[in-house]
This record gives sequence, C-alpha cells and structure tokens, in this order.
Amino acid sequence: MNAATENLMPESKPKADASLIVRRTYPVPPARLLKAWSDPADLMKWFGPQGLDTPVAEIDFRVGGRYRFGMRPLPDGELIFVNGEYREIGPARIQFTWSFEKPGEARDTLVTIDFREVPGGSELVLMHELFATEKQRQGHQTGWTGILEKLAISLNQ
Repeated sequence: MNAATENLMPESKPKADASLIVRRTYPVPPARLLKAWSDPADLMKWFGPQGLDTPVAEIDFRVGGRYRFGMRPLPDGELIFVNGEYREIGPARIQFTWSFEKPGEARDTLVTIDFREVPGGSELVLMHELFATEKQRQGHQTGWTGILEKLAISLNQ
C-alpha cells in the first residue's frame, strides 16, 4: 500500500475485491488522452456515464490542485457533483481522489489512470480503489465503462 492509499483509509486496509481495473485502447497518442482528462472544455464533451452529460468541469491540473465535475442526468436532471485532489500528474499517469458531494457518500476513493503507448495508439488503464462495498465497486465499474466509451466516441469526432 502506498502513502496516498494509507492517507485515504488509515483505519483499515482495503479488501482484495475493493478495487476495479478498466482497460481501453484508443487510436490516439498518450498525450491526446492526457489532454482529454486535463482540459475542462475537452472533458465536458465526453465525461459522465451513459445518460449523463457534464456541463461543469473545474480543473486545477497540478499536483495538489483540485477538480470539481457536475454531471447531470439527461435531459434536464439535477446536477451530481464529484470532486477531488490531484495526487500525481505526469505524461503517462494521473492519480486523484474521488468523492461524491452527497451526504453519506463523501468518502474519498482513489483513481489512477495510466496511459501506455501501444501499436496503433494508446492503452488507458484505470484503477479505482478503496470502495466501502462491493455494490459501490460494481456501480463504478458500470460508470467508468460508459465514460471510457464516450471518450472513444469523442476522440473519433
């Protein structure tokens, strides 16, 4: 367990099933994926699970900087906010905390995204860890899979 993980969950260690990994290959270089995650205007075009858009993206893209995204169920639902702090930023990796701004769900989890150059493009490997329950993990797996699909569509436009 690394220092960032220990700071998020000092009272107990995560269970083996408390994390998920989602992989996706894109026909673009890693630098283009990094831009998609770091530029608010770019991110608002694709971020959010299927059926949600993201009209709010505030990003201070630096280690120690914070982000805040407002996702909205379509066509005109109420905004759902998530926020966190960037822990690591590099050309091949972003790591940040993730927390819903919802009473009872304001518990930090940790997201690490690696960008790896592969023949014909890049592989994105997303690891999300420190879930309190298996149900949370499963919900995020569905959400992240949808988000990464929308990223693929956005990159092809």
